Amino acid sequence: MNNMGQMSGFNVRNYGRKLLEGQRSVLKIFDVDSGERREIFSSEHLFEAPNWTPDGKHLIINAGGQLWKVGVDGVLVGLVVTGELADLNNDHVLSPDGQSIYVSSNDGHLYKVPMSGGEPLRVSNQHDTPFLYFLHGVAPDETMLAYVAIEGTGAQARRNIFTIPASGGADIRLTDVAAPNDGPEYSPDGRWIYFNSEMAASVPGHAQVFRMLTDGTGLQQLTFDERVNWFPHISPDGAKIVYLSYPVGTLGHPANKDVILRFMTPEGGAMRDLAAFLGGQGTINVNSWAPDSRQFAYVEYPLEVSSGE
Repeated sequence: MNNMGQMSGFNVRNYGRKLLEGQRSVLKIFDVDSGERREIFSSEHLFEAPNWTPDGKHLIINAGGQLWKVGVDGVLVGLVVTGELADLNNDHVLSPDGQSIYVSSNDGHLYKVPMSGGEPLRVSNQHDTPFLYFLHGVAPDETMLAYVAIEGTGAQARRNIFTIPASGGADIRLTDVAAPNDGPEYSPDGRWIYFNSEMAASVPGHAQVFRMLTDGTGLQQLTFDERVNWFPHISPDGAKIVYLSYPVGTLGHPANKDVILRFMTPEGGAMRDLAAFLGGQGTINVNSWAPDSRQFAYVEYPLEVSSGE
């Protein structure tokens, strides 16, 4: 369905990355059992990274440096008030009870904001040397957050995985490697952190899916194919993972690539393709599983083709 008639009020600020000419953002829901893909919301504005609220009623997306709430019926609810913050990126994660949103600001810090709207509370620390926080996971008991830190600048910058108490506190390093890491996310039982990394790569960009215990030990590689695999998201029942698979040779996690959403078990088995489309950055940067673990949300970015082509 196309809910263009429901989009009044989606007044996206001129901020950040833009869509290409003739491109749209399309929010879809995928049913894992049936394979059905259902369009619920679309726009000529860029939006990214849906979270599914724990009550099953809404999706949270980012657009124009702000957060927006959309009903699972495709009706736009409105802007989520985040106080002084209007430079948010697509690394936002909901608390397990749905009462708070943990966000990454483009100032390099992490904040906690009430779902009902309000002023942000900074969680991250100030550092004497360059250190940028990019949030990806919240522990099931909401005691800890998992994030990627960019340490340093330029070609020498390192991207490693850390945790930090959700109420603020010391940063805890889990990886210390030169190879880039990203997308750390807690398993529902709080035992594992799933992430993507190039630590096993023989060529630049060849990220695969890994998991480790929450203290950084017990490292296991879960995918071993030639494609570039990012952002493993585990379902609330702990039985399913969906991840984003880029073409061979992709560097980083760019936009506008022919990507595949793939399914696997938490141990790395039973892999199969779910959907292929134009997407990448913004498609599924954060966990977007429904609370019943049967559906997940994601964003496609199709380009219209003129009739003369």
